[in-house]
Amino acid sequence: MARIYSFSAALATATLCLLAWQPAAAADANQEIATAVTHAGLAAGSGEQKVVSMHLHHVVNCLVGPNGADFDASAGNPCKDQGAGALVDAPAKKGELETALALAKSGLTATDIAKAKEKAVETQTALKKAGM
Repeated sequence: MARIYSFSAALATATLCLLAWQPAAAADANQEIATAVTHAGLAAGSGEQKVVSMHLHHVVNCLVGPNGADFDASAGNPCKDQGAGALVDAPAKKGELETALALAKSGLTATDIAKAKEKAVETQTALKKAGM
């Protein structure tokens, strides 16, 4: 009888550990990428430098996630509750996503709105490629 109880207790403990390990919300890298595509498009279509920058920050935040080194909470996070960032949640697409991240960051450093918008278009194209 003691062995059955020990086995049952061990099984229950293992089950609880596995349940506790599960993330609170399932990551959806495709949704993170789609949201980033949308914000790259919004950046490309904006007529104001500050709005272009805001949407490019949204792209960066969706790609790196809230624990990423480039995450900027003050810019807002349209990918909140979608996962840990597309780079984390879609390791198979890392190369394409890193290209998109570099383009978005390049757009953020551009002082000319036309150049920033050009980088936003390139970012969107790279993200669409990654989303395929």
